[in-house]
Amino acid sequence: MNAPAHIDFDNRTDPTPRDLQIVVRDERFNRGTTPRRWWAGEPFGTAWHNALSATFPRGEAFFIEAVKAHREGAPAKLEAEIRAFVKQEINHTREHIAFNRLAEDHGYDIKAIDKRVEELLALTKGRPAIANLAVTMALEHYTAMMAHEFLANPQHFETSDAEVRDMWRWHAVEEIEHKGVAYDTWNHATKGWSAWRRWRVRSLVMVLVTGRFFKNRWIDAMMLLEQDGITGWKARWGLFKYLTVTPGVVRRIFPAWLAYFKPGFHPWDHDDRELIGLYEGEFTDALMPAE
Repeated sequence: MNAPAHIDFDNRTDPTPRDLQIVVRDERFNRGTTPRRWWAGEPFGTAWHNALSATFPRGEAFFIEAVKAHREGAPAKLEAEIRAFVKQEINHTREHIAFNRLAEDHGYDIKAIDKRVEELLALTKGRPAIANLAVTMALEHYTAMMAHEFLANPQHFETSDAEVRDMWRWHAVEEIEHKGVAYDTWNHATKGWSAWRRWRVRSLVMVLVTGRFFKNRWIDAMMLLEQDGITGWKARWGLFKYLTVTPGVVRRIFPAWLAYFKPGFHPWDHDDRELIGLYEGEFTDALMPAE
């Protein structure tokens, strides 16, 4: 099947802002005690974010390797952004390990989640490196969408434990900042592909990633809710309502998810760096040079 000749799919050459700076913020959180239900006693937000966090240590290590595998020959600007991306993700991994340990200390068993992630990642062994980059690019879009939502709408964390809130906001700031790195690495790695092939592959991968992402996170959150004594319709309705109604993160990110399928899409089509500025002053003492 030939691509329609009149559609410009992915031919933009330099969509990432030239003045973008990816800054490594070496912050540490959650080394003390935090309430078991850190979402002001609300179990559904707690379960959802605990489930997300449980996937991050292995998931972000996967992202790092997927991007690094394609840095050879990258332009100097992209090469520097990849180095900064790696440093940021290493810090994120460290802080989510600490957060996950705290969740376990408060009685949540998240080992099954970590094991499921390990098994899924084992399936990627021997797969073409470009396939892992395509998956990373799709999941990085998820983290960027949720990061934007968390920072743009303070209601998501307004009743949560203060230190947990600070960790998620710190993480969100850096996810926005490096949201184009995996995508630009993909464009570099597939520069010999047609724009139609790039669009087709990234769109198909996003559909597959979306199905697995929500299926597995739903299972994980349900397991954690069961540990809180919440099961059956009450657990299902409560989590569904949390995700789609109030505060409704899934409902609210849907337009940004849909935009991923637009011919010519790039993560920096929406420059939301003003959200970083809202919180930058809080992190001044922890700034490190990206180089």
